[in-house]
Amino acid sequence: MKILLFGSEGQIGWELRRSLSLLGEVVALSRHSGEACGDLGDTTGLVGTIRQARPGLIVNAAAYTAVDRAETDRDQAYAINATAVGALAEEAQRCGAWLIHYSTDYVFDGSGSRPWTEVDPTHPINWYGATKLEGERLLRERCERHVLLRTSWVYAGRGGNFARTMLRLAKERDEMKVVNDQIGAPTGADLIADVTAHVIRAVMARPELAGLYHLSAVGETSWLGYARLVLGWAERAGIVLRTKAEAIQATPSSAFTSAARRPLNSRLDTSRLCSAFALHLPPWQGGVERMLAESLSTHQP
Repeated sequence: MKILLFGSEGQIGWELRRSLSLLGEVVALSRHSGEACGDLGDTTGLVGTIRQARPGLIVNAAAYTAVDRAETDRDQAYAINATAVGALAEEAQRCGAWLIHYSTDYVFDGSGSRPWTEVDPTHPINWYGATKLEGERLLRERCERHVLLRTSWVYAGRGGNFARTMLRLAKERDEMKVVNDQIGAPTGADLIADVTAHVIRAVMARPELAGLYHLSAVGETSWLGYARLVLGWAERAGIVLRTKAEAIQATPSSAFTSAARRPLNSRLDTSRLCSAFALHLPPWQGGVERMLAESLSTHQP
């Protein structure tokens, strides 16, 4: 089976290059893929690439994810997160391919404290969330053979991430303030990629499993709790910090100014995913600590 993977250089896309390789021939595409177009801002090029490749599976891990910049760069965010997804869906439907796409908890308004389910009403509070929701709508309307995975608080060992930022700041500063009223579950790109491969095998055998699912690690924390786990790990690993884990100051989101509002409640209910695909998702802490041990112990920021 030929697999077209868009966004192959991103956090999730990089891990998908590994996990999808067990399912077929992976054609890894990015914005700089050469002759084959992997740029979601070029709809005509995307269509041409799919028609030439005639894949059995399309996986879209590309997105416009600059949440604050999206508030002013609205046309580009919409083109990548909505228009391009609609084009991918049309072409997947035309050639009979499965389409796997990723969305976000930002389609919800972040109210309450209950984990969001797939049937809860959506109401994005920023433009990024609105464009991702429109992409969901176009996907559902235009492609029957699809799996839509909503996730949140994605991290990876490759490239920059929240953990690296916290460690860098803790080395430079005598005090730190971190938001304590946004709640979610840090979810590794490697976990998302492995679950994706498992889901693909299942839906190809049982097409009735197509549809929308929530995917995140188990448990919940605030950005403050996340930061304290990271610094606590660093202290135990012997990394010298000026700010200790217990000394990080809790602060509300309202204390920080940003162009886009962030949802306070990013909890996702994953029971539908686990039931449909017989999955046991791991706690968020283990994934973060393994990422730290693998990527930061030898490459400290």
